Amino acid sequence: MRIAKLFNNKYIKIDLSKNAKLPYYIKNILIFLTPSSFYQKKLNLFLKHKRDLEYVEKRVNYYNKVNTAFSLSQATSIKEFKKEKKKTYFFDLYKYLIYFNQNLKFLYVFGDSTDIPIEPTFLKSRPINGENKNAILMKLNKIRHFIFVHDKVKYEDKQNILVWRGKAHQEHRKKFLDNYYTNPLCDVGQIIKKQDKEKIPWEKAKMSLKEQLNYKFILAIEGNDVASNLKWVMSSNSLAFMVNPKYETWFMEGTLIPNYHYVLLKDDYSDLEEKIKYYSKHIEEAKQIITHAHAYIKQFKDEEREDVISLKVLDKYFSQVKETHV
Repeated sequence: MRIAKLFNNKYIKIDLSKNAKLPYYIKNILIFLTPSSFYQKKLNLFLKHKRDLEYVEKRVNYYNKVNTAFSLSQATSIKEFKKEKKKTYFFDLYKYLIYFNQNLKFLYVFGDSTDIPIEPTFLKSRPINGENKNAILMKLNKIRHFIFVHDKVKYEDKQNILVWRGKAHQEHRKKFLDNYYTNPLCDVGQIIKKQDKEKIPWEKAKMSLKEQLNYKFILAIEGNDVASNLKWVMSSNSLAFMVNPKYETWFMEGTLIPNYHYVLLKDDYSDLEEKIKYYSKHIEEAKQIITHAHAYIKQFKDEEREDVISLKVLDKYFSQVKETHV
């Protein structure tokens, strides 16, 4: 079975076996059990990081757009921050919070975030448009979202069909499946799960990532917030097909360029067949987009730099917090 690199030289099976989380939890539990003083001594080394300084600062200011001092009406101190049901969110934030004074306070919201908080708050996702500065992005739930693949299948050897698997809880996903479930140029549908006792609409058998890589076109369609498959699709030798994204995460979806990093579709998908046929024939144009997508993905693979950016996002936040009202 094909193997894909995930984080810190860890590898996972490309079908996302449940065992893939084991090394992740072991590593993060060890961090949680280590005295915070051990990490706090290292903070200045990260903050004094000079390599790619202009690039690093640009990303820090993209994630954290708050540039003036602020107060928090209610907040949690780092030492009060406890494990929650959303354990991957907790670990992904705590691994950086541990570097700071444990009395510092902050706000956070875990899960799929589509609203802008009243006060500066750490989140996984936020709307791209509008005044979103209080939504401060951190790399949360990364074991699910930040998956990159090593695709050995050449674009020209893939099938001229668009593929997608997922759940259709949202109306826009339901509408898409209703229109394209039976289309001969598409292999799209809802995944059948063992616990599904009744037949579900637009039902299709589960398809592994390895199997999906046999198709030229993979749909990235937003769910509650972002399209969670977009990262691994853009790291593959297939084309990401997507409408203009409305939400963004640490992946900075708001900076993606249509028809340069991915193939842009109309919001109603009325040009889907046209785009499938076009990029089935125009191989070199398709491969150029894939090259651009790979270049975009590359920036997230420097783990040391990713750590520096995360710590600087937190440092900028804590340096601007004023009195916290109880």
